[in-house]
Amino acid sequence: MRKIDVMFVPAEHFIAYQSSQLHYYTWGSGPRILFAFHGYGESADSFSFVGEALDPDHTLIAIDLPFHGRTEWREGLLFTPRQLYEIMKDIVARLNLPGTWGLIGYSMGGRIVLQLAENHPGSIDKLVLLAPDGLKVNIWYWVATRTVAGNLLFRWTMRWPGWLFLLLRISHTLRLVNQSIYKFAVHYIDDRKARHDLYTRWTTLRKFRPRLRRLPGIIRHYQIPVSFVYGKYDRIIRWKKGEEFRDRRSGRSRMVLLDTGHQLLRPQFLPDLLPLFID
Repeated sequence: MRKIDVMFVPAEHFIAYQSSQLHYYTWGSGPRILFAFHGYGESADSFSFVGEALDPDHTLIAIDLPFHGRTEWREGLLFTPRQLYEIMKDIVARLNLPGTWGLIGYSMGGRIVLQLAENHPGSIDKLVLLAPDGLKVNIWYWVATRTVAGNLLFRWTMRWPGWLFLLLRISHTLRLVNQSIYKFAVHYIDDRKARHDLYTRWTTLRKFRPRLRRLPGIIRHYQIPVSFVYGKYDRIIRWKKGEEFRDRRSGRSRMVLLDTGHQLLRPQFLPDLLPLFID
């Protein structure tokens, strides 16, 4: 890995969009732009250890998604890929940095990145997908956010979750749900605010749904290099889904498996991650 002599400190910004204020950080001021999107329940600050280690050629921009971090989203329970792209263009215009962008997405942020790649492949020069959501259709998420009846049931369940707890316990006892998924689900359902946040965030980001049959052809046509990073022991988002996606496309791609579970954004993994971001 290239030796980095300069440590960049984050610059904090807000950008107005309609009646909302989106919060984001930037590190560095180089001409090569990287946009980074965090996971569920996290924030732009998740990428601070990456931004601090950048080389002078790059600028890292990490945005707090609606109902995360310090972003104040006031446009109702809907955030669209078109709106995000407009915001990204405005941020780049502020920095006066023309050209294409690299996209980094962790977990939920991976689904954001995949949707941007489908819609705007000509604006993108690389994808780095860290245990990305979006490479598998989650039937429960689909029903809860894309059907009227499912969304009504989702909202009702987040207010009165007793039946869901019972179903989870039974499924766990029968080994229909693994321990990691069970603990993950209980963590986000056992607290009233966490349930409210889950409903709000899932519903608001429902338009980010990359079409998996179309996406490999787009990436192949535009020859976008893709790096996949997974934890070997991740039982929430498994690395084999990334391998299956790689098999459906040709061109430049690579797979990196780290000796961990789902938590990939840790300083200890910087020697593995940084070359993927700055190559």
